Amino acid sequence: MVHSSFINIRRDLHKIPEQGFMEFKTQSYLLDYFSSLPQERLEIKTWKTGVFVKVKGSQGDRIVGYRADMDGLPIEEQTGLPFRSSHKGMMHACGHDMHMSIALGVLTHFVQYEIDPDLLFIFQPAEEGPGGAELMMKSEQMKEWKPDEIYALHIAPEYPVGTIATKEGLLFANTSELFIDLTGKGGHAAFPHETKDMVVAAAHLITQLQTVISRNTDPLDSAVVTIGKLTGGTVQNIIAETARLEGTIRTLSAEAMAKVKHRIEALVRGIEIGFECSTVIDYGSNYYQVNNDSAIARRFIEFMERQEGVQLVVCKEAMTGEDFGYILKEIPGLMFWLGVGSDYGLHHAKLNPDESAVPFGIEAITRFFHSLS
Repeated sequence: MVHSSFINIRRDLHKIPEQGFMEFKTQSYLLDYFSSLPQERLEIKTWKTGVFVKVKGSQGDRIVGYRADMDGLPIEEQTGLPFRSSHKGMMHACGHDMHMSIALGVLTHFVQYEIDPDLLFIFQPAEEGPGGAELMMKSEQMKEWKPDEIYALHIAPEYPVGTIATKEGLLFANTSELFIDLTGKGGHAAFPHETKDMVVAAAHLITQLQTVISRNTDPLDSAVVTIGKLTGGTVQNIIAETARLEGTIRTLSAEAMAKVKHRIEALVRGIEIGFECSTVIDYGSNYYQVNNDSAIARRFIEFMERQEGVQLVVCKEAMTGEDFGYILKEIPGLMFWLGVGSDYGLHHAKLNPDESAVPFGIEAITRFFHSLS
């Protein structure tokens, strides 16, 4: 099967984006595809809505892993493409359809062309939330087939096709969701003295949260606290009894994440006292930093620098979150950016990756894996 045919597979997958741990159609599509391949060197195991596929090597003395995430995002697609999402309110706006298609292309190649190590392809659900990688690492399937080293990619709209970008060490940040609920006492707008106004309390808290970074974080240790959503109240003449802040925390070290959360909790306690209210903090999904193994990264970078048609970029770390970090916490490996040249970025309703990145990615990864034999 020629690499360009995986563009059609990408389009099929693009039509059926599903939320984390609900990737039933996606899993079924993958299993149907695997059943079409020669089975002599394949072993397939499912886990929740994910799939493990091992391709036996000629020596089998070690296992090289490759991970592709499966889930979509709750975004209404606005691309106008003929193969746009058929699932209302859902879209592959982070490129996981591209990730899976490239992985399928690499897998198909090595079903036909044997190399020394076993290859384990991991199709992982719930990367966007609540974080399938951490749970998958604890599965019996992973314990049985735990790779000795592992690789993954993420599409990068800002780079043109032909670009591969990565670095040694830290690539993606530690991330945490942030939800803060405040409860006071509502009442008529004409009698504010009889109430505990949670819109005012929330406004004060938002302002104070800005000091977590500017006054509580080492300026040489990058961190971000963003409140992206505030809800509170019912109508204009009723003082709000409740309010909710929703945001995100991102840091370049696990230690900084702990310090930021500690400071947020102290500020929230102050709001409780100052506004005579109750509060609940929920950190939601937390993703561990993506830290590339230095020796593996050097080997990968040196290989790609020698490849014709590959523009290798040694990039800076980013505040992006990726649950692949939980895998790299236990298995040495590497994640890299793959250029897809889109005018719109990740998680945008008009994200439209250049599909020529699919055959390019397949070719680049298969060549690299051959070098590991």
